[in-house]
Amino acid sequence: MGSALASLDEAELQPVVDLSNDAEPGCTELRISGRRDATALVQVTQVLADQGLAVSSASLGDGGEDVYHLTRAGGGAVPQEAWGPLRDALLRVLQTGARSNKPSIHGAAVDVDERVLRAMPSEADAGALEQAAHDMVEAADALVRAERELVAAGEGADQAFLAARYELSSQLERRMAALEAILTSRREQLERAMREATAPVPDFFKPPSGLHHGPGGRIILQAFNWESCKEPWWNKMAALAPKAAEVGFTAAWLPPPSESVSPQGYLPRDLYNLNSRYGSEAELRNLIGVCHELGIKAIADIVINHRCAHDQGDDGKWNKFGGRLAWDRGMICSNNPAFGGRGAWKKFDDYPAAPNVDHSNERVQHDVAGWMKWLRNSIGFDGWRFDYVKGYDGKFAKLYVDATVPQMAFGEYWDTCAYTDGVLNYNQDAHRQRTVDWCDATGATCAAFDFTLKGILQEAVSRGEYWRLIDGQGRPPGVLGMWPSRAITFLENHDTGSTLQHWPFPWEHAAEGYAYLLTHCGTPCIFYDHMYYDAQLREHITRLMDIRRRFRINNKSEVMIHKAYGNLYAAIVDKKIAMKMGPGDWSPSSDRVQIGQRDWRLLHSGPNFAVWEAVFG
Repeated sequence: MGSALASLDEAELQPVVDLSNDAEPGCTELRISGRRDATALVQVTQVLADQGLAVSSASLGDGGEDVYHLTRAGGGAVPQEAWGPLRDALLRVLQTGARSNKPSIHGAAVDVDERVLRAMPSEADAGALEQAAHDMVEAADALVRAERELVAAGEGADQAFLAARYELSSQLERRMAALEAILTSRREQLERAMREATAPVPDFFKPPSGLHHGPGGRIILQAFNWESCKEPWWNKMAALAPKAAEVGFTAAWLPPPSESVSPQGYLPRDLYNLNSRYGSEAELRNLIGVCHELGIKAIADIVINHRCAHDQGDDGKWNKFGGRLAWDRGMICSNNPAFGGRGAWKKFDDYPAAPNVDHSNERVQHDVAGWMKWLRNSIGFDGWRFDYVKGYDGKFAKLYVDATVPQMAFGEYWDTCAYTDGVLNYNQDAHRQRTVDWCDATGATCAAFDFTLKGILQEAVSRGEYWRLIDGQGRPPGVLGMWPSRAITFLENHDTGSTLQHWPFPWEHAAEGYAYLLTHCGTPCIFYDHMYYDAQLREHITRLMDIRRRFRINNKSEVMIHKAYGNLYAAIVDKKIAMKMGPGDWSPSSDRVQIGQRDWRLLHSGPNFAVWEAVFG
């Protein structure tokens, strides 16, 4: 008897595909009901595209079924003789991808917790899903038509036609990624709600993990840009430091302090000579003293991947060094023949503009560690920002950190994100993994700039693709979602923005970007230009910094993503604050977000963002 009941239940759950030409003139109505997995939506639309069918409209989930109105590529309804192959193809993908929707204990009623009900899709969520599916089908249909025209044209296809096909392919990549992200967001919300429904009631007033007054609560100011070397910078920053401390900066990342071939300091020559284009050694010491009086940690930019020589060696190449560290070509890696190095061949990235330092050489290790100890103990620096860490093994960064015991250390691992047909891929796991691997190679002694997050965030706000702000596991993107305590989050720096503009964050979205950084986990780093070149932007930043400090948001804060689709992103952080980004309409009250609070109170808002506090008691 039990077996018969089980068979009956399974039969009721099987997907059903119905086709009709009676619903609307000139189109075929496709109805899919029964057991089906939301993730099968991608395969369904692919089947329709493969069959050369266009979707004129779609309604997903209404009445427990999905309804599509289809036309042939050339127009008109699908002929009945084509229904059989279409139905068979659809059933294959639906039966393969379907999951049972029965309770895990068969025949037993499952109590539905109120929190699970609150996590169920709202009308807006369903609309976003429907729109994403419709957009993807349209993009697939357009690409299929272009592919067929390309085949028909053969060798006669011109460059304009190929460019149009490339653009259509890019559009499909974006639409598929958007749908994937929305499905991920919904799945994570429901799974989290189920976990919370069976867990003890949380203590909403429990302090978050991480030290608020230690590294976990830091807010870094990048205290320079690419043009700062044109001013007496150490003196200027000493004058700005009191106000920086007042608004909440706890650390200042300063430019490279040593004498350099380039005025910005990134082609260092005499490491111990601290009379640079930014000012004298005495002025630098004064600035660091001012920072310490105000409780600001001074972070030195450490450029040790390469070093410029003072003179040409016997071979006529620039490999003879002066100053206190009088190295020769034995301290230079042998990769680049232009410098005649006789040191080890390195497997890491070569920096072609200057001799690359061989950190496997024991004398180099001794000399670099000695110089950094001098910066730490005599000059007064509190921490390190390692430049161009793709050029040498992370174990050497660990060696220098262990030798100097800084209060914080982080590296610049700037790698290229993954793209397909010119479109930033939704999945950037491999990209962020390389940064995480470097942090791991340092023995977790160093954090790293989250370039993955920067790339995703600026794409999301500039293109209205907020679905990018959740990864495939329902976490934040970038290093932030994998190892938040090792993520230095930022929008811009002296290379990506400033006057170089190598990879700029859209200025008009900067306030929105900082709303994300300053309410989320990780350690935020604020760019000088954003803080000091725009009074309105500075006001938004300082208000958001105040919220971060007031609610003790830190580098390990818990982020619960509630929405992540086309024009909207929303999250709850540490069960204390809610925030939203994007032009989409949302508030925690209208979405009935409940974490034990009595009410939600708006704290601050700006262009395309808002932040609320949860009011308890």
